Amino acid sequence: MLINKLFDTAIVGGGVAGTALLFTLARYTDLKSIILFEKYDEVAQLNSNPKANSQTLHVGDIESNYTYEKAEKVKKASSMVANYIQNFDEVDRCGFVKDKMLLAVGEKEIEELKERYEEFKRLYPYLELWDEAFLREFEPKLLEDREEPILAMGARGQITTVDYKALSESFVQKALDTDKNIQMRYNEEVTKIERKEDGNYMITTDTTTFRAKSVVVNAGAYSLLFAQEMGFGSQYAILPIGGSFFFTKEKLLNSKVYTMQNPKLPFAAIHADPDITQNWNTRFGPTAFALPKLERYHALHLKDFISALNIDKDVIKVYFDLFRDKTIRRYILKNVVEEIPVVGKEVFIRDARKLIPSLCVSDIRFADGYGGMRPQVIDKKNRKLLLGEAKIEEGGLIFNMTPSPGATSSLSIALTDSLSICKTLRATFDVLKHENEIQTLKSFSVKNFIKEERNLA
Repeated sequence: MLINKLFDTAIVGGGVAGTALLFTLARYTDLKSIILFEKYDEVAQLNSNPKANSQTLHVGDIESNYTYEKAEKVKKASSMVANYIQNFDEVDRCGFVKDKMLLAVGEKEIEELKERYEEFKRLYPYLELWDEAFLREFEPKLLEDREEPILAMGARGQITTVDYKALSESFVQKALDTDKNIQMRYNEEVTKIERKEDGNYMITTDTTTFRAKSVVVNAGAYSLLFAQEMGFGSQYAILPIGGSFFFTKEKLLNSKVYTMQNPKLPFAAIHADPDITQNWNTRFGPTAFALPKLERYHALHLKDFISALNIDKDVIKVYFDLFRDKTIRRYILKNVVEEIPVVGKEVFIRDARKLIPSLCVSDIRFADGYGGMRPQVIDKKNRKLLLGEAKIEEGGLIFNMTPSPGATSSLSIALTDSLSICKTLRATFDVLKHENEIQTLKSFSVKNFIKEERNLA
């Protein structure tokens, strides 16, 4: 019986982070048995689903809210995903070559963009500055009815768009293709994790019980709940932020177009993306607002939600500081209004016109069933919002909370966790194989791919 089987590692959560770890452990370590639990019937049903995110590989080149230091880290992490997609022949299935740009509107933003370009072109040599003459031919909708001057910093020939569900499925298949004992437990929700006297862990699900020498929880906000149930992570709380999108009724843009970030706002500025699930029609968003849920389109478990909030005076202080700022307060309230039927489009269109000035309310529709939750982690000790991944690690236990750009960093996080597990279990990690396959781009590249496509045309 499986109840008597002792697995080397148990992974809780079948999103892109959990499946990336499954793949990394199966392919690059000498661990023999790995089990993954996913409470739904497929992988990537929540934040890794293409309907729940902007399908972007966040490299740091056009995200104006990234500092140079953060961009360096994100570039290194994201390159692993890009390398995997190219080295394992997943171009046009998991990852797609689409042009992208950061758009500056008005003289002030243009000056800021020029300064950013001079700094960031050292890190991203492929970046180009696109003036209005270029953009009028390249993306004419950006200039239609435009009064203010614009300038863009863009990139061509890069993998910019990722279907993270397809990527998760690819990770699982590659793991199953190894000679390891891989157990995929779908429709099985983990309800409890406990450490036993022999140092191993008992994982209880809604149907049975399993044992493992190490456990990694990649379950979003639930990672924190599991950690706190085991006595860890009391210094953290969750601020649940929901996001929604709007679709255009036809394809208006070919490129990903991001806008300059307001430095006072901790959440992403509006952007437009060609959508994988809608024949590459343009999707605008995201909105961002506090929502009393941990899963956008699933039933609310009130007990879990209250536990995740972990309300006390330190958490209240973070909330108060956020809402005390007039810019943030107006932004959050505006985004709440954008969720209201009919009225929401009238409000949202004002932001969308920064990208396409000629856009009319009748040109867009609310993306029903799209959007998700981005649980943001609150550091109660320092009374601040953590805009990035958070990790709790303790004796063979790892709890990952990975808001955006967690999907982009999935293979990098998996590498870190795999090395930690190998150290704990005294297992071996094949560094050279990982470097050759994941950290290095093989001779076949996107540029070669584009060249071949053009020759065929």
